[in-house]
Amino acid sequence: MATGLFESRTRSRDGRPPTPADADAYRALSGVALAAAALAAFAPLAFFDWWLAVVPILALVLGSVALGDIRRRPHELTGRPLAVGAMCVGAACLIGGLARLSMVYTAELPPGFERLSYALLQPAEGDPPTAVPETALALAGRDVLLKGYMYPGSRQHGIVQFLLVRDQGDCCFGGNPKITDRVLVSLADPRGIDFTQRLVKIAGRFQVRPAGAPEIGGGVLYHLEAAERR
Repeated sequence: MATGLFESRTRSRDGRPPTPADADAYRALSGVALAAAALAAFAPLAFFDWWLAVVPILALVLGSVALGDIRRRPHELTGRPLAVGAMCVGAACLIGGLARLSMVYTAELPPGFERLSYALLQPAEGDPPTAVPETALALAGRDVLLKGYMYPGSRQHGIVQFLLVRDQGDCCFGGNPKITDRVLVSLADPRGIDFTQRLVKIAGRFQVRPAGAPEIGGGVLYHLEAAERR
């Protein structure tokens, strides 16, 4: 039987001494640990694109913050296993995702090819917008890999020639991409490919040659010939 106010707080309702489970009942589950666990649930997204690595990184950061809070306030907060689990999942997905993307990045480049970016196709500051820079001329006649988006045309299937443009704003929302953001692709396979709004990787022989492209009301300077989709 309790003999005083303070003694009554050291026993459970049925008169037993308090157990660890009784102590946990008075502690709150860390909200930061819950947030870390929620992010860890989406951490496998890191296997699909480089920028999605931010998800497991945030899970790691929040898990670490939660552990620090719980360590400083052990009598108020619980959720250490949740925070540790979130950090483990985040670390595994971050390492695994970066490893997978690195392997894909290496394997997508055919032997003897080099990477081409739209930044190398832009005129130098102060030059006319149709000027071909030295960086583009230096690649003429060489085998390259270029990533971009298919500009929509009248065909959806069996496309053997199409414009590859720099971003989706130009290709999917009615924009007219500037001439140095257009590359005319001619595929080697006569069966062609189907139209897609997703990013595509095209390997082919790069050429610099002005030509007309009336379907977008302009022309092109750059070509990828005898090309294939990677």
